[in-house]
Amino acid sequence: MKTTIKTTIKTFTFAITHFSVAFTIAYLLTGSWVIGGTIALVEPAVNTVAYMIHEKLWERIDLPFFKSAAA
Repeated sequence: MKTTIKTTIKTFTFAITHFSVAFTIAYLLTGSWVIGGTIALVEPAVNTVAYMIHEKLWERIDLPFFKSAAA
């Protein structure tokens, strides 16, 4: 239970950090609060999908140096 709570809090704080960085960069580049906010909301969603695709592609890779010596 303690691990689940810690993971949940860590995920939440990472989401806030990610949103803050995305918003700040977008705002500094555009000077627009609206565009900054929109990018900060859309970018993490797109990044999540891209990460899932990235993980699925890596599951298909079979490189010799990724195999353990015991295998």
